[in-house]
Amino acid sequence: MQPTHAILNNDPAAAWLGIEVEQAEYGTARISMTLRPEMLNGFGIAHGGMIFTLADTAFAMACNRPDGEADTITVASGCDIDFVSPGRSGERLTATALVRHHHGRSGLYDITVTGEDGRVIAEMRGRSRTINRPQPGNYSASFSA
Repeated sequence: MQPTHAILNNDPAAAWLGIEVEQAEYGTARISMTLRPEMLNGFGIAHGGMIFTLADTAFAMACNRPDGEADTITVASGCDIDFVSPGRSGERLTATALVRHHHGRSGLYDITVTGEDGRVIAEMRGRSRTINRPQPGNYSASFSA
């Protein structure tokens, strides 16, 4: 059975990207997608936004329980990404996210995006914050205690 994650149940962006879950556990996630021509920039290499979205999705999955069962959700409070090498059309990219530190409502995660040959495409450092789960239709959840 292929691993899944509740965060993808209603994520049309991840569906459009063709993201597939390889591993999903609380604190770590590994996902992949294949670069299609419409994911490239004017130079014919992977658009940075596509690489970022893959990394950000892995980050979100590592921050939240795969079954989605919790009174809280964990969201990004900030991140930094460094693009190291280009992705090419038809190449399968893999993003691996791992929690580095978690205390209270704050966390720190490292996400590495690699190409098929194992070369690093990008490195992202994400900072997270756990908040109360918004009620359906209420997306003005506060970041305060």
